[in-house]
Amino acid sequence: MENKFFQFLGLTKRAGKVLEGYNKCEDALKRRKAYLIIISEDASQNTVDKFLNYSEKYQISILQGYNKEDLGKALGMAEIKVLGVSDKRMSEKLLVLWKECRKN
Repeated sequence: MENKFFQFLGLTKRAGKVLEGYNKCEDALKRRKAYLIIISEDASQNTVDKFLNYSEKYQISILQGYNKEDLGKALGMAEIKVLGVSDKRMSEKLLVLWKECRKN
């Protein structure tokens, strides 16, 4: 896996700071325990809309642009559509890496 974003996402998972799935992410946002949400390109429009609303309400960044298989592979799973990061510094690092990947 050459992409630094996916490497760091895997590290975040091993550190126990990744929230996996729609319900866990939604709950963490409501309790203000999530600092970043990543949604796959394969997620339904309803899911995307709901998390975009949460993003505005709770001032949380949302990343999109990866498919469910790539996100799942980074976490050692087959696929995942919605995941969150529960560590502020790790979420900030993921945002920086995501922006760097988008430039190249």
